[in-house]
Amino acid sequence: MVPNGIHKRLSNSMQSTETYQPWARLEFLATFGEPQKESKLKLSLEVRNCGDVIVVHCQGRIVYRDEALLLTQIVSEFLHDGNKVVLDLSGVNSIDSAGIGELVLLHTRANGQKAEMKYASPSPLVRELLGLTNVDSVLEIHPSLGDALAAFQPAEACADC
Repeated sequence: MVPNGIHKRLSNSMQSTETYQPWARLEFLATFGEPQKESKLKLSLEVRNCGDVIVVHCQGRIVYRDEALLLTQIVSEFLHDGNKVVLDLSGVNSIDSAGIGELVLLHTRANGQKAEMKYASPSPLVRELLGLTNVDSVLEIHPSLGDALAAFQPAEACADC
């Protein structure tokens, strides 16, 4: 049995999906920012080179929607054949399931594109969440940025081995 007026209620609340373009808004915020208003994004990314390794320092939170998407968009640009990328998580103060999912997605993309990806310096909270979700068994996580950078260096052959 269908209550009377259900079609009227549905038609009043339905909106066309053709006019909503979240990617355009995200791209604008990521590229230009909003000089008169504070950005709604609570994640800032700083990219720098350390020799042949690209280091992406994250500051803020990696959570559902814009922050997680921004992280994936930016880091994916550097995942090319043979590139080495370190995601520095020392400035991340909050992460949710979507953020953890994006870290795994980046790891999978790196493997698919023959790039190497390492994660460095997660805060105790982030480290605990990665452990609780067992994601730390999939990602290569290092306690410091220096350790992650050193992990890219080839191991020297031991003459006594």
